[in-house]
Amino acid sequence: MNRAHRAACCAVGALAPAAAAAAGMHDALQPAGPQAGHVHALWLLLLGVCTLVYILVVGALLIGVARARRGDERAPADVASLAQDEPRLRQSVGAAIGISIALLAVLFGATVVTDRALARLPLDGALHIKLTGHQWWWEASYDDPMVSNIFSTANELHIPVGRPVLLTLEASDVIHSVWFPDLAGKKDLIPGRTATLALRADQPGLYRGQCAEFCGYQHAKMVLYVVAEPAAQYEQWAAHSRASAPPPANDETRRGQQVFMQSTCAMCHAISGTIANGQQAPDLTHVASRQTIGAGTLPNTPSALAAWIIDPQLAKPGANMPPNGLPPADLQALVAYLRTLQ
Repeated sequence: MNRAHRAACCAVGALAPAAAAAAGMHDALQPAGPQAGHVHALWLLLLGVCTLVYILVVGALLIGVARARRGDERAPADVASLAQDEPRLRQSVGAAIGISIALLAVLFGATVVTDRALARLPLDGALHIKLTGHQWWWEASYDDPMVSNIFSTANELHIPVGRPVLLTLEASDVIHSVWFPDLAGKKDLIPGRTATLALRADQPGLYRGQCAEFCGYQHAKMVLYVVAEPAAQYEQWAAHSRASAPPPANDETRRGQQVFMQSTCAMCHAISGTIANGQQAPDLTHVASRQTIGAGTLPNTPSALAAWIIDPQLAKPGANMPPNGLPPADLQALVAYLRTLQ
């Protein structure tokens, strides 16, 4: 193991807790949009009904235990009750069955009402985003009537507060499932099929999404952040995201760009404004502006980026990106170049 590889191992180990902290928390009990609000209300009803049933069942059990006749192992079994007519017991059991059916009917009706409420989110003026699940990262393509305004990003969605968003969901390899606990329910992405998910964020903030369907070895490290921001701030971000990557400004970043173009990086990744046009991995045109790298695996810092480039398998075993045995000077230049891609 060479010095650069050992440094990468140390960096990944040191940054793992930081990545976990940067990942934040998702909380289905703190809805930040109408879709999550409908699901939250249904959950509260389910919790209340199930808690009530649990209390009644445990209470009946305790009463039965308290009223049961006591005996020991030498006492003969009491079978006299088997031949007795017990109308009160039949009435009690019948009432319990009736109450159970009524409660199940209430829950079924509430589920239907919630499902219809989720389907009635107004989509006038909705932002359209095509979201594709890969092993193990997310590709987002922002649609627009003008083809020149379409752009792509990865593992991070920016949406305007108060504006509905319609996600068109596809999977490129295996079944995935996208879940934004604070904003909406789960929806599967199935290869060969197209599904949709509507959501709206009514509060600005950073919301954590997750793949909720086991899709392989690194399923847990398939995070999708949603940045909900005011409309004006979102438009600025979108305009910036449509722009090509800035050209290198000094010798080091020019060397870094050359390393990128002459290595295997350009075979899989794309950088707008350059000859790199790979379609098999995340678009890196504005990679430095993202919260994390590796779909939430590591924080987006220079040391983490260097460790990821040298050997991504240390942080995300099974990822499609191979190790890159770059000389230290080339690695430093490449990281410096990638950090300019804001």
